[in-house]
Amino acid sequence: MGIPRASAQCGGRVMKVVVFGLTISSSWGNGHATLWRGLCKALSRKGHRVVFFEKNEPYYALNRDLFHIPGGELVFYDEWEAVCRRAELEVADADVAMVTSYCPDGLAATEVILNGKRAAKVFYDLDTPVTLSRLQGRETMTYIGATGLAGFDLVLSYTGGLALDRLRTELGAKRVAPLYGHVDPDAHRPQQGVSRYASDLSYLGTYAPDRQAMLSRLFIEPARAMVQSRFAIAGAQYPDDFPWLPNIFFVRHLPPAEHSAFFSASRLTLNVTRKAMAEMGWCPSGRIFEAAACGAPVLSDKWDGIDSFYKPGSEILIVETTDDVLNALELGDRELRAIAEAARARTLAEHTSECRAKEFEKLASEIGSVPSRGTRSDAMVEV
Repeated sequence: MGIPRASAQCGGRVMKVVVFGLTISSSWGNGHATLWRGLCKALSRKGHRVVFFEKNEPYYALNRDLFHIPGGELVFYDEWEAVCRRAELEVADADVAMVTSYCPDGLAATEVILNGKRAAKVFYDLDTPVTLSRLQGRETMTYIGATGLAGFDLVLSYTGGLALDRLRTELGAKRVAPLYGHVDPDAHRPQQGVSRYASDLSYLGTYAPDRQAMLSRLFIEPARAMVQSRFAIAGAQYPDDFPWLPNIFFVRHLPPAEHSAFFSASRLTLNVTRKAMAEMGWCPSGRIFEAAACGAPVLSDKWDGIDSFYKPGSEILIVETTDDVLNALELGDRELRAIAEAARARTLAEHTSECRAKEFEKLASEIGSVPSRGTRSDAMVEV
């Protein structure tokens, strides 16, 4: 019998979800944290409870901007041995037990999950193109062992399309489904009069060598050609030899609470997809959804499947060359506003954390072997 969806109105059934992941506590230099925050908040509002295990890695600990999960629990640990028993106990009475890509102790967590008797066993790959690339190169992974993904009841992927087939054929996944990026519209919404981030074109993203050629073509060269315009980059890990220009404003780290201000102050904002993801296709960055929710017109590089998320020309602008970007920057404010409004409407209808939480509920219910946990009197949790 599957898990019925939670319903505050009728005191519906709810889930306990145990997650072993990379990080939810630090948004510094990774895309996992913001996605997990939105999804956990949406699940909590439906009455579900998430217990998230995060290794106390120094890099994230020094840049931590979240310490508690509303309606759930965040478990920090230094070494797996110290938390192994706790993990076994949490999984023992969970409805869903999940390990994610780049979990530092993914193999040990997988063993705990696969040995569990009750919980549905789920793997969530938020980095599918990178996983498949490393698999092809026979590189060691800390989160997938020699037996692949065959032991899991469900494998979720941040990337759709052909990546789903490869998870089956190359890693033995029995059942796969996409769970794409999303946005929390409470956290990401239009703001007025935010002058400190004002720009004609902005870009928010961690530095990555495999994005640099595209970033140079679609951001640096337009900045070089439009010396009177203001360009803004926000993100971590940019090297000292990055080709900065006098009209490029840099924010070394932009915490999630400032994303709305940054995007709202952008006349246009740029999305550049990492090479492995672009080659795989069906890989919408969470930043696209964030920017659209904030009412910023989005320019994006081209990849297979992008038209399934936003309609090119009327909801998003596809750019491949420097001239494409320069032409977009010449568009009038009315045209850009129409594009931004259409994208925001599409985002609120299809790409919110609430939408993904509903998809997750449905996928969990379809596994078919998970008993219900009963009801909660406080099924609707305000956060």
